[in-house]
Amino acid sequence: MKARAAVLVCVVLFVIAACSTGGASPATSAAASAAPTTASSAGRSAAPAALTIYGAASLKAVLDKVKAAYETANPGSTVTISTDSSATLETQIEQGAPADVFLSADTTNPKKLVDKGLAAGNAVTFAGNMLTIIVPTANPAAIASPKDLAKTGVKVIAAGDAVPITKYAALLVANLAKEAGYPADFAAKYTANIASKEDNVKAILAKIELGEGDAGIVYVTDAKASTKVTTVDVPPTANVPATYAGVVVKASKNAAAAKAFLTWFAGPDGQAILSSFGFLPPS
Repeated sequence: MKARAAVLVCVVLFVIAACSTGGASPATSAAASAAPTTASSAGRSAAPAALTIYGAASLKAVLDKVKAAYETANPGSTVTISTDSSATLETQIEQGAPADVFLSADTTNPKKLVDKGLAAGNAVTFAGNMLTIIVPTANPAAIASPKDLAKTGVKVIAAGDAVPITKYAALLVANLAKEAGYPADFAAKYTANIASKEDNVKAILAKIELGEGDAGIVYVTDAKASTKVTTVDVPPTANVPATYAGVVVKASKNAAAAKAFLTWFAGPDGQAILSSFGFLPPS
């Protein structure tokens, strides 16, 4: 009896030991091996890369700051910025220019790339803007309201027909023509006063700063960045919102990094920089 009892006790102790070690081990091992993988996936980002960003002229100051911020946040990455009229940049990309990301002052030019199969994914809106009228600080033409843009002899500096600011300005002028107190031929007289058509909005600003023109229509952010021009208020009922959008260029050799950049730029970090220069959130 004593021998049989001893054997029974040994069997029970063996079963208990097996349950407390072997039974729990597989689940514990699986959980332990899965946890690092999950954490790694959540924190993974695009590998460091050299990116070329094509941006609208009105984004020049923003992108200079973005370059420094992005390179700091992504060690090993380098960002090269090229700015000009959105229409010019879109054409260059069509012709094979080596851009990774295109940031436009409108939605039309990015859509052209999407429609032609030259973009990786759809356009992403990232900012808004409004228009204003600028005059040299001395205001030699004595322009006191938008109505004065139609006065005989006023030299208006504009941009080329394909440049986004020109399209926005045309809408603004058409809206002003409908405002009370404006002549029915306001739009025609404004057009007749255009003395030159520049390559981009920054060139309009530069000519007004130098006193080479009496007035020009630019983005609010352009006027805010200059100490050499004065603004003329535009009636809110006539003003025109501008929407900025960007795309990843399909031919990019760093597509994953380009997408990561656009996501970052359209996100909180990029929005903070855009806001500091007076840009509005995308609508």
